[in-house]
Amino acid sequence: MTTKKLEVATVGGGCFWCTEAVFNHVKGVEEVISGYTGGNAPGKPTYREICSGLTGHAEVVKVTFDANIISYKEILEIFMTTHDPTTLNRQGADVGTQYRSVIYYYNDVQKEIANCVLEELNPLYNNQIVTEVSPMGIFYEAEKEHQEFYQNNPDYGYCTYVIDPKLNKLRQLHTDKLR
Repeated sequence: MTTKKLEVATVGGGCFWCTEAVFNHVKGVEEVISGYTGGNAPGKPTYREICSGLTGHAEVVKVTFDANIISYKEILEIFMTTHDPTTLNRQGADVGTQYRSVIYYYNDVQKEIANCVLEELNPLYNNQIVTEVSPMGIFYEAEKEHQEFYQNNPDYGYCTYVIDPKLNKLRQLHTDKLR
């Protein structure tokens, strides 16, 4: 039996409920935790503070994956093709810096891969990719009610109107990567 090669990716693509739901369907993903990072307010921020847009934090997910099954590059390709990386500080009706498209890297290798993925995918879009690539800072886990939100609330309006189309896109573009 092969030993797992666990790695971590942290990305923000608008509301963390969407991004978490996407990665919970991907082979090789061991854990997805919704949270916040990239801000400058002191102490652990709350969801309400994040939504104000005043803390500078982004809604993100921390994805722990087995690199023997799926690569960091593949994680980023899934991320970049299941949200709109061309809208600055916005995903659909969600507007503000907390909803920015961002890849947080943990080391120089991840930074290089992130920049290569952005360069490779940019020609696929009508508008320029505005996804930020930044060093990982302190990660704050979101409140319990935000974890596994889609799984726990599949009939909630936001889930059916916003998350379901993203999952359909995942199924269309990355069938070979699904559980």
